[in-house]
Amino acid sequence: MKLGIVGLPNVGKSTLFNSLTKAGAESANYPFCTIDPNVGVVTVPDERIKVLGEMYHTKKVVPAAIEFVDIAGLVKGASKGEGLGNQFLANIREVDAIVHVVRCFEDSNIVHVDGNIDPIRDIETINLELIFSDIEILERRIAKAAKLCRNDKKAAKELELLNRLKAHLEESKLAKSFVTDDEEEKEWLDSYNLLTIKPVIFAANVAEDDLADDGLNNAGVQAVREYAENEDCEVFVVCAQIEQEIAELDDDEKKMFLEDLGLTESGLEKLIKASYHILGLISYLTAGEDECRAWTITRGTKAPGAAGKIHTDFERGFIRAEIVSYDDLIACGTHAAAKEKGLVRLEGKEYVVQDGDIILFRFNV
Repeated sequence: MKLGIVGLPNVGKSTLFNSLTKAGAESANYPFCTIDPNVGVVTVPDERIKVLGEMYHTKKVVPAAIEFVDIAGLVKGASKGEGLGNQFLANIREVDAIVHVVRCFEDSNIVHVDGNIDPIRDIETINLELIFSDIEILERRIAKAAKLCRNDKKAAKELELLNRLKAHLEESKLAKSFVTDDEEEKEWLDSYNLLTIKPVIFAANVAEDDLADDGLNNAGVQAVREYAENEDCEVFVVCAQIEQEIAELDDDEKKMFLEDLGLTESGLEKLIKASYHILGLISYLTAGEDECRAWTITRGTKAPGAAGKIHTDFERGFIRAEIVSYDDLIACGTHAAAKEKGLVRLEGKEYVVQDGDIILFRFNV
């Protein structure tokens, strides 16, 4: 899973990226201090594979991973060359979802590029830059399709779609609100890799005082939540500064620190939960003496497709899957005990994999 982090300068974007990835991206109180796209890979906390590792005395425990891409702070006019943001927008075209960091805290020591705190205005500023960037992509496609359409009906049909889509964006609407029932048009739409069609998770960055009640008394957070609900986006409340402090601690210290703040989970855990939810993802597990691993798949994936995450041969030569749920295995204590109780079952090609399934694939190529 790959997530792109965007936001205006000085909203806490790079601070959050640093704390999530411990990658040490430069962070300072002036715009454009992030001038290279920073990339960091983070493992997904999953207690289940640790427990399985102990149960199987495994040599290696491999959690699922998320790749974060942090780009320079975008400003009004970025798509037209203002600031440094536009040259990095290409770096987030390949991401699965966009994490939009929105400033919901007051701090006279940290300047806001527009002079005051207004989360919705900030969201709309970023949206416009993403829209302009998408229009630029469409204009190139239109020029190409226009040359082909004289002798090609398919190109003529695509050109008509491109013009409709461009007109939609020019009304300051996001591509994800563009509707078509035509299957071919849907395929084309997916192939354009537009920024404004991607799922969005808002990270409402608050001061420490607003963390304990999850931003309930913060007007900015409430405005972001309302906006997100209307746009079918996810929101999580985070204090980037606190996350940076948490990043320096080991697991036990982290737990105590969070408890002192009245929190049950870190910002990273909130973000992962929001990411899995908006992208419709789950994890299945494989366990044995050599390795215990978590594999991320889309909810609704059938057994052969899940097998293909491990290796294409597993999918090509799929015979059946031997499955036990994590909860059942833990309740029984051993795989043998679960098998004795009839909780280990064989499933075929039509089985839809569930979150927490522990699977052994049988295949032949």
